[in-house]
Amino acid sequence: MSDKRLTFKKRLHILKHHYRGKKMAPAFNAIHTFLFSPDETTHSGSHIRGADDLKRTMNTVIMALIPVLLFSMFNAGYQHYSAINGFPQNFSLFENFLTWDNLWIGIIKVLPLLVVSYGVGLLVEFIFAVIKGHEVEEGYLVTGMLVPLIVPVDTPLWMLAVAVVFGVVIGKEVFGGTGMNILNPALTIRAFLFFAYPTWMSGDKVWVHGAVERAGGPDAISGETILGFLAQNKGAEFSYSVSDMFFGFIPGSVGETSTFLILLGGLFLVFSKIASWRIMLSAVIGALTMGLIFNGVVDAGWISEGSKFYGLMSFDFWKHLIVGGLAFGIVYMATDPVTGAQTNRGKWFYGFFIGLLSVMIRVFNPAYPEGVFLAILLMNVFAPTIDHYVVRANINRRLKRLKNAVILPKDSDGKAQELKAETV
Repeated sequence: MSDKRLTFKKRLHILKHHYRGKKMAPAFNAIHTFLFSPDETTHSGSHIRGADDLKRTMNTVIMALIPVLLFSMFNAGYQHYSAINGFPQNFSLFENFLTWDNLWIGIIKVLPLLVVSYGVGLLVEFIFAVIKGHEVEEGYLVTGMLVPLIVPVDTPLWMLAVAVVFGVVIGKEVFGGTGMNILNPALTIRAFLFFAYPTWMSGDKVWVHGAVERAGGPDAISGETILGFLAQNKGAEFSYSVSDMFFGFIPGSVGETSTFLILLGGLFLVFSKIASWRIMLSAVIGALTMGLIFNGVVDAGWISEGSKFYGLMSFDFWKHLIVGGLAFGIVYMATDPVTGAQTNRGKWFYGFFIGLLSVMIRVFNPAYPEGVFLAILLMNVFAPTIDHYVVRANINRRLKRLKNAVILPKDSDGKAQELKAETV
């Protein structure tokens, strides 16, 4: 380490001690902790030494989101030029997708969303830390990355800023901050945008940037997303292949399109022991189950082709996982350790109903054919109840075992004799 860096760290350390006990201490400590590891050491009492802490855990989740963010930038440009010029007949990854023109469009549209999300969210966090006199918490590090990935790419920045303030204050701070909230903050922000500005949040149009937009071009070349086509019973009109849907070369909210990269991110989080594989797997099982039920209803002829629900109900059950935000929600939202179920058995119920309700809401809400964020928020509310009944069932089971237990007789020395008979 250079002398210059040592001097800089030493100066920050001196300033940190200077601000100790003052009103602005939490804000300065947050900057110090962001740049360097905390310099406090536990000297007494029981404590555990570990390589991980909240900041490292949050950074691991961000690492899993970086590929999705980069892909979303290229996809923003790809959807823009494809809407203008038509989708290429012979698609080439390097010639049609991974180009500087596509990336530049993504940079000028996606990065501002990221800057506003972090800027406004962290500002609110700093203000609450100063007012309440506690340290700035690292919980928003992940929320700030998630928010721009779950909104349409053309979301106005002022609208996003208002939603972030609402989500951080109402979704987290009023409950006591990170670790105390009962609702996922990022989804609280998304829900606010959906209910406050529904026409902007539909996300059902191909977005076109720049002069074409000002000239009124998008009205002539705009098109629905896959879910939008299906909700209007126009599924036969879209030409996206299964590989397009799986790898993410389709329109949609910023970071939800590439199931392939989301799957890789999910595996990374599972193997790093950050996210629960039980929630992910059970949510997939729940979504497939609901999709199979709807396919069965269609195959049995219980719903006519002219019904407004026919398009999404007849959609192949397994394809629900590779379109829309279902995969993204399962991997990065449902596995939130704060708002999800805590018991192992509870995680199976929690995830299963998230998948089940996501597809159900998607089918029965054709005005906005996406339901994963509503399903996760609903199950956030029920997660403590699920854990309560799981724990209660375990206690009752143990009490029943204790009631049926056989008390061993004691010999003259006061020691329990060996039980010969078979016990219950």
